[in-house]
Amino acid sequence: MTTAPPTVSVVVPAFRQAGLISHTLDSVLAQTWTDFELVVADHSSDDGTGEVLEGYRHEPRVRLLEPTPAGGGAPANWNRVSQAARGGLLKLLPGDDLLEPTALERQVAAFRDHPSASLVCSRRRIIDAGGRTLKRSHGMPRRWWGAHDGREVIAASVRAGRNVFGEPGSVMLRRDLLAGSGWWDDSKAYLIDQATYTRVVLAGHDAGLTTVVALGEVLGSFRVSSGQWSVALAGHQAAQAKAFHHELADVPHLLGRRDLVQGDATVSAMAVARQAVYSVLGLVRRD
Repeated sequence: MTTAPPTVSVVVPAFRQAGLISHTLDSVLAQTWTDFELVVADHSSDDGTGEVLEGYRHEPRVRLLEPTPAGGGAPANWNRVSQAARGGLLKLLPGDDLLEPTALERQVAAFRDHPSASLVCSRRRIIDAGGRTLKRSHGMPRRWWGAHDGREVIAASVRAGRNVFGEPGSVMLRRDLLAGSGWWDDSKAYLIDQATYTRVVLAGHDAGLTTVVALGEVLGSFRVSSGQWSVALAGHQAAQAKAFHHELADVPHLLGRRDLVQGDATVSAMAVARQAVYSVLGLVRRD
C-alpha cells in the first residue's frame, strides 16, 4: 500500500561534509513537527560523507538516494533531491547547516495561516566552520516581518542589494511552484537561491499565491567557511547581482528606475563592506 505523501520534504544535498552532516541530519530528526520526510543524496564525495550517511539508512523518515554522479556543480544535486521529494512543501538544507527544533512547525503553521503564501522565510544565526556564532540573528528586516505581497518583497530585495529571503535552510516553499518554474536557477552561480526564490514568487503570483511570509524568529543556523570569504568572490557576487537586477527590469510592473539605481549602488557598497569584514575576521583569501 502506498503511503500518503508527507506535508514537508526536507532535502539535503550533501558534498564533502563528513564531519558535519550528522549534525545537520540530527537537527532535522529532532523537529517538533513530525510529518516530514528527509531526502538525502551524496554528490559522490571522497571524504567519507557517504559512509556517514549509511548510518541513517534504517531511519524510517530518511530516504537515502544513491550517490549523485560527479559533475554538474551544486545544481545537479540540489535538483536531484528536490525532484525526489514527495511533500507539498519543500525545504532544501545544505549538508552543513542546522535547523532549530521548531523550524518546520513554525513554517508549516505560517503556510496554514496564510493560504496565499508561495514562500515562508525566517531569520537565521550565522556560525563559522567550528560552530562559533558570528551573528545571532540575520535576515529579513523587521519592517518586512509578517505577510506581504511577493512582488513587493522582490523589489525590496533588489533595493537592499542582497538576498533578503535568506539561504535555503531559512526558506520553505511550495514544491509545485519550484517544479513549475524550472527547479533551481543556476544561471548566476552566486545567486542560485535568490534567483530561484524570485522565480517561485513570480510563478506563485501568477497562480494567485501572492504572499511571502517572513518570520522574525531565528529558526536555523547558516555555516560559513573560509572558502566563502574571498575578495574575488565579493566582486563576482556584486557583478552577478547587478546583472540579475537588470534582467528583472524586463518583468512588467515589477521594478522602477529608482529600484535599479539604489540596488546597484547598495551592491557596490556591500561588496566593499564585505571585504572589510572579512579582513577583520581574518578569513580573507586573495584569489
